[in-house]
Amino acid sequence: MSPTIESEKGERGAILDAAKLMLIAARTAPKTAGVDDIMTSIVYGEDKNLIANEMDKIAEDRKSESFRRDARNVRDSEAVVLIGVRGTKNIGLNCAACGYKDCQEFNKADKKLGTDFVGPNCIFKALDLGIALGSAAKTASTLNVDNRIMYRVGTAAMKLNLLPEATVIMGVPVSAKGKSIYFDRSK
Repeated sequence: MSPTIESEKGERGAILDAAKLMLIAARTAPKTAGVDDIMTSIVYGEDKNLIANEMDKIAEDRKSESFRRDARNVRDSEAVVLIGVRGTKNIGLNCAACGYKDCQEFNKADKKLGTDFVGPNCIFKALDLGIALGSAAKTASTLNVDNRIMYRVGTAAMKLNLLPEATVIMGVPVSAKGKSIYFDRSK
């Protein structure tokens, strides 16, 4: 009798392999001035459920069904890819998109935790985060792994200090079911 890999075990391993490739996609995505301030990690198993539990706490505190719905998605996912950025660093263009006159004024501004994230952030670092997220989501999609970029997952990850240097984090839960769990979410 030849060795076999049962469907569930094989799919779980493949999803984690895809998540690793998503980290590479985020890392190699273009960065402003070639400066990489992106941070990534993969969270699965019981640690993944800690994120969902934190999202449920936030749902209760904010009376937000959206946090509760997304927490269910996290629990039903095999893993969560976290992608964050050190957004309080600037790149020296003096563009003022951050709301300050120039990068020197931005550097002097108090960097503080708001409701969900630390700010202010350099717009170019925020753009780098968006490009990294898009690259990671595209990679998952190319590999036929269902995924969805979720702000609320990042909020919980910030509260749990999962990427300690990040000022903004987004989460990308990943799964492979007969039907994507991320788009028919009316329940």
